Amino acid sequence: MREVKLANQLTVLSMGVAAVLWSQAASAATAENLPNTTLQTITVTANSSVRDNVQEGSVYIDDYTPAAQASHLSDFLEVVPGVSVGGTSSVNQRIRVRGLDDTNLKVTIDGARQEGALFYHMGDVTIDPDLLKQAEVAVGNNSVTLGNDAIGGAVAFETVDAADLLKPGQKIGAKLHAGYGSNNDELLTSATVYGAPAENVDLLAYYGKRDAEAGEDGEGRKIQTEDSEGENILLKAGAHIANDHRVGASFSRTENKGKFPLRPDFPAGGWNPIIPQEVKRDTYALDYTYNPSNRLIDVDTNVYQSKTQILRDSDYLKNPGFEFDAQVKTTGAKVQNTSVIDSSIIDGITGTHKLIAGIEHYKKESDYNSVQRGTTIPVNGTDDAKNTSVYLEDQWQVGKLTLTPGVRYDRYESPEFVSGGKTYDNVVGALAASYEIAPRTQVFASYTELFNGPDLSQAIFNSNGAGTYVNSDLKAEEGANAEVGITTTLRDLTIADDALQLSAKYFETDIENYIEFVRAGDGRVGLDCTTGQLNGSCQGVINKDEDYKIKGVELAADYRTNNFSMGLSYERARSEGEDTGYSISSVSGSSSESGDKYMVNLGYAPTDTTELGWRSTYVASLTPNTGGDDIKKPNYDVHDIFMSYSPKQVEGLKATVGVYNLFDETYASHASRIVKPREDGALRTDFEMGRNIKTSLTYQF
Repeated sequence: MREVKLANQLTVLSMGVAAVLWSQAASAATAENLPNTTLQTITVTANSSVRDNVQEGSVYIDDYTPAAQASHLSDFLEVVPGVSVGGTSSVNQRIRVRGLDDTNLKVTIDGARQEGALFYHMGDVTIDPDLLKQAEVAVGNNSVTLGNDAIGGAVAFETVDAADLLKPGQKIGAKLHAGYGSNNDELLTSATVYGAPAENVDLLAYYGKRDAEAGEDGEGRKIQTEDSEGENILLKAGAHIANDHRVGASFSRTENKGKFPLRPDFPAGGWNPIIPQEVKRDTYALDYTYNPSNRLIDVDTNVYQSKTQILRDSDYLKNPGFEFDAQVKTTGAKVQNTSVIDSSIIDGITGTHKLIAGIEHYKKESDYNSVQRGTTIPVNGTDDAKNTSVYLEDQWQVGKLTLTPGVRYDRYESPEFVSGGKTYDNVVGALAASYEIAPRTQVFASYTELFNGPDLSQAIFNSNGAGTYVNSDLKAEEGANAEVGITTTLRDLTIADDALQLSAKYFETDIENYIEFVRAGDGRVGLDCTTGQLNGSCQGVINKDEDYKIKGVELAADYRTNNFSMGLSYERARSEGEDTGYSISSVSGSSSESGDKYMVNLGYAPTDTTELGWRSTYVASLTPNTGGDDIKKPNYDVHDIFMSYSPKQVEGLKATVGVYNLFDETYASHASRIVKPREDGALRTDFEMGRNIKTSLTYQF
């Protein structure tokens, strides 16, 4: 198998080298007259607060090579301090921000919320990186504009637009992309066609296909899948009406078929067999903006529906008892206006107000249909929840001081079979401040109240019959997030126009009434079916007795010159209970915490056609207290190297090669599920891919 992979790898590398050498043979005189092309890039933004606020502490990475060759969100999101990504396949990748997973984050794709949980973190975040142009991460909740269900922050994915690819004056264009990964024989092919048939109209159509076999960890063992096929579609259309209006529409689909563990969040084998499964996400979105020259009006509106589905067909499986159809659908709309107002405070002192006012409403619905194991008895259930938010935030700048107060009202109608459809009315506030203590140096602080109504249970646990305890006394999760820090930018340190950006941040997040789902059966202690107390046989949702606190620091240094860049970062987050000291855990016997993470990113462009890069990630070992047997998470040290070449002779051609996990480290991300050791002492976890050589070619014309 290794020899076959090596042969395939050399074939693809040879094709890439041949293409580049052929491009160099083109006429140099012609190349000199060619304009620079605009290639699709992914910009990763670490965003701790609202836009235009110093507390952003942003890290921008244009044309970041690991993102350009990404097949998993961990390939580029983990460069953001405070962010980690678990899971090893396209169907079980999970995002964690400061230890809180995507069930505590607001995740959107083109503004469409991705709500609910399907099955053991399967299909929670379903998107192929090849569709993306930007991923913006709010590390922590520091703004009322984020809305409900964002205790840990938010992740906003944006897919590519025609405007990102069209060159000035271009009417129609295309982009072809092919990539290969040696470890799991992954082959990606995609094509994008885009154009501007009229002066104010833009269109885009994308199709991509990704096929892969089972990858291997550093010891040559198969990881969490055997083979998979992925298909992606993206359609977009936009039009400018008059000078001030724009309307747009989009449809995106990500579909993954393959053989995955029954519960993809757990190690495969025995009670968790690898079976054929399918995960599909469809997102429809309409958007409208109105931005006249009047600074009082800048309206941004979007309407959407997003549906994620897991399918297992008995004929396809040839194993009755595993088939089911589970889905979560979210339908919503949001209208937001931004006004800029100049005001006079006293003679000689003026201030600027940036008022952000908005209203959001969404409904999330889960649906589950199956057949009871070993019988022909149908099992099904549906549930839904609704939320309406109204918010107002004022970014008030007076000289070197910026104050940002905000207030939000939520009306949340909870799921019927979680808390009896109880309605929660809640008001939260926020206040942030920053002050420029020296040129390009600012200190900042913020305090934001948190609210999160009871979420839908996993779709497979929808039930309106016996075996479920409906907790009508369930409280919403509440708390607060507080942060303080400093950021500074130093220029002209070694040469003209260089810049060193430094930032340091300390945060504390308090969570009250933490909501936990309790299951029964298979040796688990459930809830009393009448009182809801532990030591029963029912499943249901309860509030934990203790409050939780997450504390940590995030440090970053980013140095850039014309042809060299260096990024250093450190992050630490620890959670504990008020009484027991237990860490916040998504399930009994596992921990959401990660060890201290150190990351180094180096980039060097020796010529205007060649870029080189190196990324090093070290995560320290950790033994969290989960309330049971301690589970040590070993340390790991992973290195990636990569380079890209864009010959001047052929506009739009780019060849990229990278070696990821250079030293074939055997490790498991701390963001993946790590469960109690078996009797033989072996760790049960989802190991990451070993050494992987990736090559890709992109041609845009």
